[in-house]
Order: sequence, then C-alpha cells, then structure tokens
Amino acid sequence: MITRKVTRKWEKLPGKNTFCCDGRVMMGRQKGVFYLTLFLIVGTCSLFFAFECPYLAVHLSPAIPVFAVLLFVFVMAMLLRTSFSDPGVLPRALPEEANFIEMEIEAANGNVMAGQRPPPRIKNVQINNQIVKLKYCYTCKIFRPPRASHCSICDNCVDRFDHHCPWVGNCVGKRNYRYFYLFTLSLSLLTIYIFAFNIVHVVLREYRNIFEHVVSLTPHCTVLEVLVCFFTLWSVVGLTGFHTYLISLNQTTNEDIKGSWSGKNRVQNPYSHKNIIKNCCEVLCGPTYPSVLDRRGVMLEDLSSPTPSDASAASTHKSSNPVSQTTKSSAPLIPNEHTPDEAKPGIGAGTQKSTSSPKEEKPPSPTSPNAVAPAVIKESSH
Repeated sequence: MITRKVTRKWEKLPGKNTFCCDGRVMMGRQKGVFYLTLFLIVGTCSLFFAFECPYLAVHLSPAIPVFAVLLFVFVMAMLLRTSFSDPGVLPRALPEEANFIEMEIEAANGNVMAGQRPPPRIKNVQINNQIVKLKYCYTCKIFRPPRASHCSICDNCVDRFDHHCPWVGNCVGKRNYRYFYLFTLSLSLLTIYIFAFNIVHVVLREYRNIFEHVVSLTPHCTVLEVLVCFFTLWSVVGLTGFHTYLISLNQTTNEDIKGSWSGKNRVQNPYSHKNIIKNCCEVLCGPTYPSVLDRRGVMLEDLSSPTPSDASAASTHKSSNPVSQTTKSSAPLIPNEHTPDEAKPGIGAGTQKSTSSPKEEKPPSPTSPNAVAPAVIKESSH
C-alpha cells in the first residue's frame, strides 16, 4: 500500500531559519534580542500611556496620547513586518544543477595540478558599463547575484544583503530593507516624542507644586522612562542617520563595510543614479519583489508500507504455486554459488511438460539437451 504525505516546502528548506504559522512567518534562529526589543518598546510605551498621558491630556491637549498611539502602532507594524518576512533568501541549487555548475567550472578552469591552489570561482557581469564580480557560494552551490551575500547566522544567501540585525531577529535584505528603515525612523520619532513629553510632564508637575505649595516627588516610572529614552535615543537616531546616508548613495551596509565602491581601484557604484532623490525613490518607493522560496508550496512524499492483508495474500500465492517453491528451493544459499547446468533445463522442461497436452507431447531426442529433463524431475519428486 502506497500512501502520500502532504508536506509544505518550508519544512524541507535548508538553513537556520525558524518558521511559524504554517510557513507564513519566517525569522532567524536567534530571537532573544528580538524579544528584548519588544519588551523595551511595549514596556516604555505602556508606562507613558499609564502615567503621563492622562495628565498631559487634561492639562495640555487630548491629541498628545492619540498621536502617541498612532506612532506606537506604526512602529510595531514595521517591526513585525521586518521580523516576520522573507528578507530575500535565495534557494539553493538542486543536485543536478550543482553538478552542472561544477562541470562548467572544471571545463573553464581546466585541470589543476596536485598541490596547486585552484583559481577563485567568479563570474564577471557588466552592470551600467561597470564590471561586477559574481562569487560562487560553496554552501548554496550557486553563483550569487550582484549585491547578494551569505549570512553566516541564518546560513542562507540573501539578495541585496544589508546586514543581520539581532534587534529584529532577522536578516535585512532586498524584501524588507524599506520596512527596517521605516522602523528605525518611526522608532526615533517615538523615542523623541516620549522623551520630550516626559520632560514636559515633570516640569508641569513641579511648576504646579511650587504655586500650590505641595511637596511631591517625581514618579519613579517617569524617571525610568527618561533614562531608557535617553540611552536609546543616541543609538536609534544614529542608526537612522547612517541608513539615511546609505539610501542617499544607494549602498548597503555590507558594501560600505567592505569598501566595495571606495577601494584602491576607486570603482564607482553602478547602482547609484548620481541623484539623492532618485536613489531614495528607488529604495523606498520601488516595486515589492515576491519571494522566490514558495514556502507554502505543497510537496507529496510516497510512503510505502506493507499491510497484513498484503502479507497474507503473498503467502497464499506462494503456497498455491509449486513451481515457484521448487525454483526457490533450488536457488543457491551460498553467495556466488551457481546452480548445476543439468538442473536448470530440467525445471524449465518440467514446467513446459505440465502445461502441454498428452497428445501433443513428443519424446525428446537423444541429442537434445532436454533429454535428461525427466530424470531430473523424477529425482526431485523422490
């Protein structure tokens, strides 16, 4: 009995990614820092909504908590969109494709003498009148597209690889870079917003207490929020400024660290439009590329397992066929042992004789090799 098991393609994908919700959610393997990011954002905003917003809504404007809620929802949406999406992972080569690529490389490089280092596996392509090298990935068995790189943490090649961000728990690449930038930008605005109105809340309380001759201490939650926002402000705003600079040049973090377009050869960036507005529009307003993984595609696996009914049917068939029993008993039990030549035609002749009619039977000639067949059959019957 052959049964087919229906599985999704994400269950068979190599690499070190984690999938949830039947393959709809794709993240990196290390998610501890991502949970810390959620805790800091949700915890700080919850304290702000619980302690500062009621006071500010009464004494200043009710629009303050409303705008804070909208900004918080946008930050969380961009964070989850960045963390739960495919950053642009490239599928690995199939065994047939890998063998074909290996044959092409060997044919191009020729025979390499023993002890000599083989030449690097690269291909040259021309992009905007500029030569760009495509490097071969020994893990994925493919020539990586331009601007792609292999992430050592997720163990996958990512198209337009920027960097692996532990704060979002995922790689940042071609398909989620704009959401990552919008997350950092909105988080910077939210941090500045909460930090500013925390200071306003402290000043209003102290000013009111002076005129009303009331001695009260600043709530501990407000002090905690001010400290968290102060230390977060520098890193988040600095990160947003750095990526704004990269977007204006249409460059990735990986290219900036390696100095791909500012090395000794002074190679110009072939992807830059020499215009800040065009570069920003391409990165932030360009088309949304579909995933090439097909994570939720269906795969059918054949699982063959014998059932009791099949086993009983096979045993009944063997017992009702004496010829098969005779043939089985005459098979050699020792490996590489051969059946005697005089016994082989006897079995075949006995089968032929039993199936033919008595009238059509002819006596075998003495010179025929089948002449010894009756004797063999008699010996087996005794």
